Formats: sequence, structure tokens, C-alpha cells
Amino acid sequence: MTENTQQSPDRGPNDSAPELPTQYAPAEVEGPLYERWVERGYFTADAGSEKPPYTIVIPPPNVTGSLHLGHAFQHTLMDALTRRKRMQGFEALWLPGMDHAGIATQNKVEQQLAEEGLSRHDLGREAFVERVWQWKEEYGGKILGQMRRLGDGVDWSRERFTMDEGLSRAVQTIFKKLYDDELIYRAERIINWCPRCLTAISDIEVEYQDDDGELVSIQYGEGEDTLVVATTRAETMLGDTAVAVHPDDERYAHLIGKQIKLPLTDRTIPVVPDTHVDPEFGTGAVKVTPAHDPNDFAIGQRHNLPSLTVMDERGVITVHGPFLGLDRFEARSAIVGALREQGRIVAEKRPYVHAVGHCSRCKTTVEPRLSMQWWVKVGPLAQAAGDAVRDGRVKIHPEDMSKRYFDWVDNMHDWCISRQLWWGHRIPVWYGPDGEIVCVGPDEQPPTGEGWRQDTDVLDTWFSSGLWPFSTLGWPEKTPDLEKFYATDVLLTGHDIIFFWVARMMMFGLYAMDGVAPFHTIALTGLVRDERGKKMSKSFGNVVDPLDWMDAYGSDAVRFTLAKGANPGTDVPIGEDWVQASRNFANKIWNATRFALMNGATVEGELPPAEELSATDRWILSRLNATIAEVDAFYDDFQFAKLADTLYHFAWDEVFDWYVELSKTTFMGGGEAAKASARVLGEVLDKTLKLLHPVMPFVTETLWTTLTGKESVVVADWPKDSGFRDAAAESEIENLQQVITEVRRFRADQGLQPGQRVPAKLDLSGTTLAAHEGAIRQLLRLQPAEEGFHATATLPVAGATVALDLSGTIDVEAERKRLAKALAAAEKDKAQCTAKLGNEAFLAKAAEVAVEKIRTRMVKAEADIERISAQLAALPAA
Repeated sequence: MTENTQQSPDRGPNDSAPELPTQYAPAEVEGPLYERWVERGYFTADAGSEKPPYTIVIPPPNVTGSLHLGHAFQHTLMDALTRRKRMQGFEALWLPGMDHAGIATQNKVEQQLAEEGLSRHDLGREAFVERVWQWKEEYGGKILGQMRRLGDGVDWSRERFTMDEGLSRAVQTIFKKLYDDELIYRAERIINWCPRCLTAISDIEVEYQDDDGELVSIQYGEGEDTLVVATTRAETMLGDTAVAVHPDDERYAHLIGKQIKLPLTDRTIPVVPDTHVDPEFGTGAVKVTPAHDPNDFAIGQRHNLPSLTVMDERGVITVHGPFLGLDRFEARSAIVGALREQGRIVAEKRPYVHAVGHCSRCKTTVEPRLSMQWWVKVGPLAQAAGDAVRDGRVKIHPEDMSKRYFDWVDNMHDWCISRQLWWGHRIPVWYGPDGEIVCVGPDEQPPTGEGWRQDTDVLDTWFSSGLWPFSTLGWPEKTPDLEKFYATDVLLTGHDIIFFWVARMMMFGLYAMDGVAPFHTIALTGLVRDERGKKMSKSFGNVVDPLDWMDAYGSDAVRFTLAKGANPGTDVPIGEDWVQASRNFANKIWNATRFALMNGATVEGELPPAEELSATDRWILSRLNATIAEVDAFYDDFQFAKLADTLYHFAWDEVFDWYVELSKTTFMGGGEAAKASARVLGEVLDKTLKLLHPVMPFVTETLWTTLTGKESVVVADWPKDSGFRDAAAESEIENLQQVITEVRRFRADQGLQPGQRVPAKLDLSGTTLAAHEGAIRQLLRLQPAEEGFHATATLPVAGATVALDLSGTIDVEAERKRLAKALAAAEKDKAQCTAKLGNEAFLAKAAEVAVEKIRTRMVKAEADIERISAQLAALPAA
């Protein structure tokens, strides 16, 4: 990319640089800036461009959703990647969109109807779906506006929705292809069923939590033919069709193959041998209810057992008898009571805490249920998804996350894709009056005539979102977008959905796109937690609305805080104090740029040759190039925390503190040296603001355009490492920093005020610091020694000697008492540590962490003793 050198439309070529306000006000800057970027088309990608492509598709947020810290975190990182690549000369596309979120959206509209005293059945399917579309237009997509607040540099002209016409065509196309290839089939299997939402739900929509239940042990059979089973779901015993034991368990060898009496019924059931049973767990015998448990279903399949469904879709008992019509939980209590009356309860444990699945949408306890559903045969698809990572076509970052990926794709079960909802992609299958089944593609006419009907189910939301990397680019048509921007470069997402969304995109992408994986790299992040590392939850009261922090501190502060905590694959703790610190950093950048502008910093003209620059100028240019190289390496390795930390310390410590402070003396002196430093300062600020821009876009845009007079940093060139290094200048400035730091520390230890001037003699002979005497005196408030100077303290530092006359500047006696008290405390602490570390009994019993803590205290005490003793020795005589 060639840097855009146009003057800002607000500034003429002969105008001087405008002054910045004294304070940065994010609320006044961010909104107008973002709209200007969008209006100028900075984020709009060109499929006809000859620039190399760089593509990221946004993980589509639910249409019902709003921006939370997890979104803000991942969006910040994706935006940083895309903005940098755009500046590096790539045709960068960050494609936005939303997911129709089947259950969540249907629930929203059903709640709205309930307030009107209506249900979806009152409206009928067609009218209800129309009502959902109306809700989507009026209330959906709130998160899209919030993304603008965050600064997401997405291509709004390509915004997609998983139910729009193009994506619907893609869904129907791939369903038909999978069906024709016999990779989609219909079968009766165990699924997760929500009795409230009245639909199958995916594994990711099941939330497990520890509930207080009961574990009852029940005697099955009569006389010698008895055994005991334990269960937390006594109500399902009405559907038992066997008891299973391990084939090698001698306790039950005499029962295998026999029929035993099932309590509370008039049925007998067989005892079957199955290696799935753990003979060491419980009694070693388990009840088998194939219609209401996935493991039991598998046992039933192996032994040709019947599957008896004993509950309807709302969890109500359907078996004729005393429990007919009872809710499942009512039936549980009633059945245990009836068994107790018959003396069949051998043991009871309550409360019995165990993990129970709940619907993530409505929190209802999920019921495993045998149901006729549509399935994807994932075997060959999962094999291809695993091979693409194994052979290196797709990289997983961090690499140690690959194991989790393989654990999933190598052991994946067939995927239930049908949902008993009205909102979603209708399954494109028609049933005929004589049992015919026809799957219809997007360009085919569905069968007509009496008795033909379409399947009433819709597809799992993950089915359509699994097509996202290519359906959003126009597939199944061969569009210019698909040609240019597929495969995408990076999928950046949380490690928590690697099993669900990531694996499905890999399977579908490889299948639909002739073996070309949907992305080159899968970059997995952790989850955002509070400052104590605790999961954010409404029940914990620690959920934060990122918009509140943006209002208080600005979007840049929130973004920088999130990036600073982003270690690959690791959870991210975040607290308000950290956002405040990032706001302070933004203010520091602002104030430093104001200083630079007031002192003539410029980007005009070439940099002076190195030999004409001071050591301070050469040092900061050397450090700048080293920083560019480090930041580039960290970006390429997705080390956002490290690149943010590197930029923070370079900008704040080296540029804004050291270089700006050291340059003040030069600027006061004027002349050619001041002009050279002004040009160097302009160069350093120009590139530092560019380096910071992807993470902190708003403040950097404002400052960069003011500094340079050019159109926008969004379309500026990314800084390049020129290769310039000056080890001698770096060593010289390090020595200078050491002198200033040590003398500052000594002054503070002596209780001197920061602005208090002290007479001093500097011996800089034999060092490279002679040229810096003015800066040393200015920064350390050291005035020249006059007649009667008496060195009361001499500090040898970095080959130089700084002699100070503290006579009359401090209360020597008071200072001596203070230091003596501090020395006594340090010596006491050392004595206590020495005693503990010399106590064999303590060392034998104490945990290693406790012993290490004592050793650390010992080291600190010794250092304090040495430091305080030196301070006492340096005090002038009374």
C-alpha cells in the first residue's frame, strides 16, 4: 500500500498544524470519526483489487444479542489484525453479520406474544414467522450499532444474515448435496430435549450445573433372582427393558439371560451382559431405559431391546397406571414413595449433588428423549477436518489446543440437525401420500398434489453458521468475492466453541469447497473473567457492560485493556482499575503529542543522517526499529498481550518519559540540534501512533492526522523496520538512565522534594555522558557547585561520580532516626526469617510455598539492610 499523503480536507497545504485541546474527550471524538471512516469507504474491500487478500469473517453474534465483554474482547483482536493488514497493503475484508439464533429469537417473540395473551399456535406458522421477521427488523441487531461504538472496521456493505436469501440458498444447496451423498439421514435416536422449548437442542445449548437430587437404590426381581440398581431418575424405571451387568462379574453370572420382575409393573425384563457396565461402580448393576438415556440406548441397540417412551414432549408420564398424567418430577416422588411402601428401597441418599443438564435458553432441566430426527453422518467429514490440521493445511494456535480439537473430531458422534421450531431454515424435504420422500434443491420445484407436505422441522442454527466462511461470499455461486477472499486467513474465536462451531465450519468448508479448508489459521482465545479470575455471571453479580466502561473511559481504553490481557488460549481477567490505567495511557499519548506539536515536531523532510544526530536521537530511532520488529513478530504469533505490553512500555517509558524529557534541554537550546530532534520526535511519534492504531484507533487517528496533516492513519503505511540499530547510543543512554534513576532514588530516600534543588559536582570523565550534563542537571534538579561546596554524599554510577551537598537541605538528625528505625525493623525481619529457615521441624512440616515465601522475605530484608546502611553512611555528620 502506498501511504495516502493527501492533506486533511480540513487543512490547506499552507496552514500550520492546528493545536490540540488540552484534554482528550473520547465521547466527542469517537462517533464522528467512525462515521467518517465508513463514509470514506476505508473498510470496504474491493474484489477486483490486485492487492493480496486478507479475510476474516466475524463469528456472527445472535440477532437477539448485545455487546458483552467477550464480544468486545474478540472484536478488538480481529479489528487489530485487520487494520494492521490493511496498513500493510492487503485488500483486507472483515465481514460482519448476524445469526438468526433459532431458539433464542423464537423465545423472544413468544414472550412478546404471551404478554398479549397469545401463543404461536394462535397465529399459525406463517403468521408467526412473519411476526419474527417484524421483531428482527424492529429490535434485532442491537449489537451492530454497539460494534460501531467499539470501532469495528468491518465492511458494512457486505453485512449478511443467516436467513437472508443468499444464505438460505446456500443452506438448501448443501443439504441437498449431503442428502444425495447419503451423508444426511433420518433416524430415531436419543437427543437432548427441552420440555419447555419443545425442541431438540444441541450439546452447546445444554448447561450443566450441580443440583441437589436424590440417589435411590432399588431391589429388582424376586426371591433368589434379585439385584439392586441405583438411580437419580426413578421415574424412568417405567421404561426399563433390561438390567445390565458386566459379563465377567461373578456376582451376577447366575442371572445373565434370566427374566426378572420389574417393580410397579406387570412386566419382566432380562438381565443382559454388557462391557459398558463398570463392576466397581455402585452395585455393578444398572437399569437400562433405552428411550430415555443415550448410554442405555446404545446398550439396547447391542442387545435388540425394545425402547419404551414413558413421557410426552412436556415431560408428563404417559404410561397407564397410577402415575399417568404426572409431571416427571411429581412422578419421581410418587414412584419412590410406592417403592418404599413395597420395601424395595434399599438405600436413599439425599441431597445427592450431581451434574444436571439445563436448557441454556430457559433453564429447564433437559430430558434425554428418543426421537425421530434428521442427522449428519459425520464420519468422513470429521476425518477430513482432522486431516486438514494434521497435514498442516490449517494451523491451530496455540498449538497445544490441537489435542482438544483432535479429541473432538476423532470421536464425533453423528450430528442431530433438526429442531422442532418454526423460526429457522425449513428442512427441504417433502413427504408423499404413499410414503415417498423427496429432497428439493434450490432450483427444483417441490412436489405438488394432494397428500404432499413439507417436513415441519427447521435446521439447527449451527448448520447455517457452519457455512459462514463461504456462504457469506456468495457460494454456491462462483462470485468474485468467493474467488478473491476464500479461503479466509484467520478464524479468531473462543476455545469454548472449538467443538461446535469450528469443527462444523471445517467439515462443511472442506466438503463444499473441494477440499479447501475455510481458513488457514484457527487462533483460539480464552474467556474474559473478572479481576479475580472468576467467571462473569449475573448470579455472581460481576457482569460488566462494556458500553458503561466506554462511556466512562473511552473505547480505546477498553480495547487496550482487553488486548493487554490476551495471551493465546488463556482466560483474560479484567477489572475497572485496569481500564482506568489504559485511559491514563491514552491521556499520556495525547499530552506527549501536544508537547511535540508545541516544540515543532514534524514529519516533513528526510531524517538527518545518523552522524548529524545526537546520541539521544540515535537511541530512540534504534529503539523504535527494534520495537517495530518485536510488534510484527508478536502479531504474526497472535501474542496480543505481549505486543500491547511492548508498545505500552516503549511509548510511555522510552518515548514519552525518557526521550521527551531528555529532548527538553535540546529544544530550549534551539539551533540545528533542536531542529534535528524535532524531526526525530515527529518520526517517532508518526510510527508510534501507527503501531498503536490497530488497538487504539480513535485517539491515534486524531493525533496522527493533527501531527501529519494527512487524511487518515487507517490508510497509512504500516511502519517498517529500517534495520537501523545503534548499540553504542543504546548503551550510552542506558548509562544516562542509570545515573538519573539512581540519583533520583537517593534523593527520594533522603526525603528531598522532587523540585528541590541541590548543589552537585559531576565527574563524567572517562564516560560518554559529558554531552548530557545539562540534561542530567535539569532532570535531577542539580545546581552547579559554588564556593563552600561540601560533598556530604558521593554516588558512583555507571562510571560517573555525582557528589551532592545536602547541608541544610534535610534535618539530618530526624533522617538518621528514621533510617535507624527502618534498619532495626529490617534486621528484626531478617532474624525471624533466619530462625525459621534454621528450624528443621518447620521445614519438614511447612508447605513449599510457605518456605519459599520466607526465603523471599529473607532476600528482601537483606537488601533493605544493605540499602538503609548505605543511606545512613551517606548522611552528613551532625
